[in-house]
Amino acid sequence: MSIMPDTWIREMAQTHGMIQPFVESQTREDVISYGLSSYGYDARVSDEFKIFTNVDSAIVDPKNFAEHGFVDRKVDVCVIPPNSFALARTVEYFKVPRDVLVICLGKSTYARCGLIVNVTPLEPEWEGHVTLEISNTTPLPAKVYANEGLCQFLFLKGETPCEVSYADRKGKYMKQTGVTLPRL
Repeated sequence: MSIMPDTWIREMAQTHGMIQPFVESQTREDVISYGLSSYGYDARVSDEFKIFTNVDSAIVDPKNFAEHGFVDRKVDVCVIPPNSFALARTVEYFKVPRDVLVICLGKSTYARCGLIVNVTPLEPEWEGHVTLEISNTTPLPAKVYANEGLCQFLFLKGETPCEVSYADRKGKYMKQTGVTLPRL
């Protein structure tokens, strides 16, 4: 597998709609940067957040997920409580080619503030808004700024297309929009 450069990412975004909306160069004036970088794409977090709360003594169970364990917020700045967690989504909608696997890493600005971004790989032929998992590992409340960069996606191209893609398997998170909770 090879990591793909800015020229390939730009071409795939412009001719195949791989990233929409697509920002062709790094935007960094008075914001946490986002857009095309040398070997990746810095995505923005939308203004939709689901913040974990324990008001109703919910239990986190991936097989029987309780929505009442979250509070929904549509805000320009999300404050994640100490040692807590929030779900969000990318502004960008992704369409992954059949011969590509996409991995995501948090941006250093947030990592240095104790915020960890966890995203599972985007499999070949998956598409949708990416659900972002944001952990505040600090003992202090932490801010996340909507419509600014949160994480970077790296595109790994296989030597040949896969035999069975996410679309072929009819994956449960295909074409998701909004912040998507766990599904069994």
